[in-house]
Amino acid sequence: MTATEASRNFSELLDAIERGETVAITRGRRPVAEISPAHHRTGADLRAALAEIPPPDDRFAEDVADALNAVTDEGSDPWADG
Repeated sequence: MTATEASRNFSELLDAIERGETVAITRGRRPVAEISPAHHRTGADLRAALAEIPPPDDRFAEDVADALNAVTDEGSDPWADG
């Protein structure tokens, strides 16, 4: 489908994609894009992705608190030791 056709028939293009089709968009007979159905993410997908990440270490909460203090304390120097 040409870019012009896609623009003029956008609703039909979305209908085709919603039916599961992947549509190639061309410009000057050259393919420039493929539009395919979106992947529907679920809580199970998130759990699976997070399962591969190690949990924060014991110092994590302290690091977050230190970072918040560095940006919220007026007049403090976040780069100073101490």
